[in-house]
Amino acid sequence: MSRTPSLSDIDSHFAPARVGDREVIWHDATRAPFALEGLPFRAGTDAPLWRLPGAAAAPYVTAEGAEWLMHHTAGACARFRTDSPFVAVRALLADSADMNHMPRAGSAGFDLYRGHGPQARHAGTAQPNRDETDLVRMLCVRNPGDAGTESWQLNLPLYGGAASVQIGLAPGATVGPPAPHRLGRICFYGSSITQGGCASRPGNAYTTMVCRALDAEQVNLGFSGSARGESAMAELIASLDGLSAFVMDYDFNAPSPEHLAATHEPFFRTVRAARPGLPILVLSAPSVWPDSPDAMAARRRIVRATVRRARAAGDRNVRFLDGARLFGRTNRDDCTVDRVHPNDLGFRRMADAVAAALRGLLGGVAAG
Repeated sequence: MSRTPSLSDIDSHFAPARVGDREVIWHDATRAPFALEGLPFRAGTDAPLWRLPGAAAAPYVTAEGAEWLMHHTAGACARFRTDSPFVAVRALLADSADMNHMPRAGSAGFDLYRGHGPQARHAGTAQPNRDETDLVRMLCVRNPGDAGTESWQLNLPLYGGAASVQIGLAPGATVGPPAPHRLGRICFYGSSITQGGCASRPGNAYTTMVCRALDAEQVNLGFSGSARGESAMAELIASLDGLSAFVMDYDFNAPSPEHLAATHEPFFRTVRAARPGLPILVLSAPSVWPDSPDAMAARRRIVRATVRRARAAGDRNVRFLDGARLFGRTNRDDCTVDRVHPNDLGFRRMADAVAAALRGLLGGVAAG
């Protein structure tokens, strides 16, 4: 009599494996009941984990480097609920950027949060070794007394990509879809700082902190050195459905004040024309001690002018946030790695300021 095949015979992902001394069942993080977020242009469950729409991305990224950076998974995460006593990760890494001023845990690593929205807390980090491409790590082991189903969020690398991501749970553990977000998507468009450089781990990027605080899905369109206000990118952002807010933050990448003046207001108007009521927060470049204060002041005037003209025309859903104030008034020199890119303290101060400004724009929807 032939044996009835088991699920592990049909799908090898369900075959037991071991991480350390624990038996683990691997689940594809890109498929239900897991919710893969932050990749709104991904076409289908078998498509690559890219932030822009595949081969069609070329019109949106005219700046050098962005066609590579779109493979980086900044802002992407997998959310789920499980009663598993532990959570592990297995990933095939790709396009990792090993930089001398950013921890590998942030550029190419993963981190795990336990809980939902602003109540979520860091539960573990997976940092790949140099040249490691097949990453397997135990992220969190719950205390023996813990029981019941909890919410979890696995954040993907900021400056690297992944060909596959699997989440390891205990045999027999239940797994289900996550609780819905309180808000829709918040899209961020900007520079290397927007992408997450130089956070120590993905959950400490300012964009991720903001979305955790407001309980929203993140769409991170930060492109290191390569977000220059392209009109086609404005059209792409304008096409996004389900937006609760848009944060426009590409000042730092504009190669000159003249370029910024030529692109900034047209970029804003393209998004506004398609999304008349969308709350839009416009940032000038965050800076600690600018090497060219006159140029930074000129840029700030250009960015602020876009908002002033919009508000003078009756637009009450746009605000300006001065980047010079994002790092606070005290100990500002403690906030960056290299006078430009924030460390975790800098990102925390940025996140607090941006979240407060977004709450003001969103009113009671984002209160609490």
